[in-house]
Amino acid sequence: MGPGFSRARVAVRRRRLFAALRRPVPAGYGREMRFVRMGLWAALLSAAAAAAETIWRIDNLAQIGGCAVTVIGAPVVEDTVVGRALRFDGVKDGCFVPEIPFAGAGAYTIELLFCPAGDGPAEQRFWHAQDQGQSRALIELRLDGKGGWWLDTFITNQASGGGVTLIDPARVHPADRWYWVALRYDGTRMAHFVDGRKELERAAAFAPLGEGRVSLGVRQNRVHWFKGLIREVRYHRTAVPDASLQRVR
Repeated sequence: MGPGFSRARVAVRRRRLFAALRRPVPAGYGREMRFVRMGLWAALLSAAAAAAETIWRIDNLAQIGGCAVTVIGAPVVEDTVVGRALRFDGVKDGCFVPEIPFAGAGAYTIELLFCPAGDGPAEQRFWHAQDQGQSRALIELRLDGKGGWWLDTFITNQASGGGVTLIDPARVHPADRWYWVALRYDGTRMAHFVDGRKELERAAAFAPLGEGRVSLGVRQNRVHWFKGLIREVRYHRTAVPDASLQRVR
């Protein structure tokens, strides 16, 4: 789904297409209407695919994903080799978006394009979704103080009564470079990836997150600030296969 689309707008489009498909075919227009209906079905399939994916371009401080952004501190819009991105200072910068694009989904994947600074805080939470019932998912990192970082992901669900953490300090990556990271839950297993490569996976059972909000650059209680750049977040209401995950080439 494009940067300015919401699930509500896609739902309206699908309802209109269904209504058009239910209309009776006028006499004498059988062949022509077959082609029209084929086009309508193609548009309906396109709308369904759009509903399954939401793309946030993190390139301004006014709107993200069609939602007004609450800004704390002073993140800076910066031109980079991968396009415009937001730079967070690791001390006081963050953004809050009042939507969880995968709310209600039993399976989901979050992909995020970012560049962590090598001189930031030791523990950083740079993406945090939390619903109104306090269930949450986080994508985090740890720095080793020697120019390296490793991924840390966490999901907890109040209805399911527990949380799962994936972290391995042995899987170190150089800082100050661009990476795609991904957090995936397929309904029975939780996994995370760096540039399309699976690093960790565990069995897990979570109920879907409800409506809530997402923070970028900081945990929602305003601790564990992120230092670096974030360019894009992709939300999928499905478990994206390993081979289809984004990676920096």
